[in-house]
Amino acid sequence: MADKKPALLVIEDDEGLQAQLKWAYDDFNVVIAGKREDAIAALRSEAPSVVTLDLGLPPDPDGTSEGFKVLDAIMELKPDTKVIVASGHGARESALNAIERGAYDFYQKPVDIDALGLIVRRAFNLHEIEAENRRLLANSGKDKTVLGRMITGAPEMVKVARTIERVAQTNVSVMLLGASGTGKELLARGLHDASDRADKPFVAINCAAIPENLLESELFGHEKGAFTGAVKTTEGKIELANGGTLFLDEVGDIPLPLQVKLLRFLQERTIERIGGRKPIAVNTRIVCATHQDLEAMIGQGTFREDLFYRLAEIVVRIPGLAERHGDPVLLAKAFLKRFSGEMNPSVTGFAPDALAAIDAHEWPGNVRELENRVKRAVIMADGKLVNAGDLDFDDDEGEPDDVLNLKAAREQTDRRVIRHALARSQGNISSTAKLLGISRPTLYDLIKQYDLDTST
Repeated sequence: MADKKPALLVIEDDEGLQAQLKWAYDDFNVVIAGKREDAIAALRSEAPSVVTLDLGLPPDPDGTSEGFKVLDAIMELKPDTKVIVASGHGARESALNAIERGAYDFYQKPVDIDALGLIVRRAFNLHEIEAENRRLLANSGKDKTVLGRMITGAPEMVKVARTIERVAQTNVSVMLLGASGTGKELLARGLHDASDRADKPFVAINCAAIPENLLESELFGHEKGAFTGAVKTTEGKIELANGGTLFLDEVGDIPLPLQVKLLRFLQERTIERIGGRKPIAVNTRIVCATHQDLEAMIGQGTFREDLFYRLAEIVVRIPGLAERHGDPVLLAKAFLKRFSGEMNPSVTGFAPDALAAIDAHEWPGNVRELENRVKRAVIMADGKLVNAGDLDFDDDEGEPDDVLNLKAAREQTDRRVIRHALARSQGNISSTAKLLGISRPTLYDLIKQYDLDTST
């Protein structure tokens, strides 16, 4: 018996184009829908992995309102669907808006059947890979990775990873906003690996770590003899990343004169080395990151507004570790496994008081701080289990933050105590209830009320 063809839902009101697409994709079960009601019905009945969507649908064929309603409905009903939207000439803003709302990719009208076919087949392949990853994750119950390498079980970070996966296949510039130590470079590498530039170079540079008088040469390169000490022609980081991705960390530290030169590269896609006289065409995608408030810097005149909008076509905000519920313990266990193998094989895990301390800490240094503390603890531990003392926390974790009233203070304390008990009990509900001196039903009610994560 032949394998069933995968379903491809084509949402398009042009009957001629409907017929053309159906004829072109004979290796798929092409389902046609010309309006929103038919599209939703087909989504429910066929559950397609991939959808092509023309945003201009009746009763708004010249606009995008109806198409966005369809896109929103698909994302709500079947969020794993890869939706590829049509982008008319000059409709770049609509295409980017669609990607922010969950679309996988976009194609330019008038339709190039071969080009669209490549996008469709790539979408089917990616959907199959993601489905397999979900099956493996469900079966193992242990490995919680996104973007191939980032460990997380927190919905906040899963959402970030999904956004990055969606924009990876486009060439838009991406800005990652987050505090130091939140994993911005790891996410940038994940974006590169998920893109069609994955087999090309990924180059990273920390703009804050290089003196201003050297940064231009680092980025743009220089010709032999351009300045004292320039004994040979040297390619800059932008040129070294040709065909691939350049990650500019701490982009807010680029001085204003150099911002102008970077803007010119983003506009023209050519560079000139220091001392050079001819433009060099470079196909490098820019991903940047900062912990600074660039919009405030624009108001102060220290960062160019036009450069900001060139760099921030898509903005991804990365939550701090304290906002990633359950992740501190999850990451700590992964770090302990790695460092014990490298430095102290006798260490096999964490004592309950260490898990409670990890869960309670605010992590101002984020994942980098956690990694360093676990490394130190593994080295310093005397027994098989790392205890709270090995982690070198202060005895006093501090009082609750200022709160509005007594009820809010009580809720904050409840959350903290329940989280600590769950960590000590390794997520076991019966043991946690016993530690807290309450019944299991009461504990379940509190977990639901405070939306607490019971995994460890």
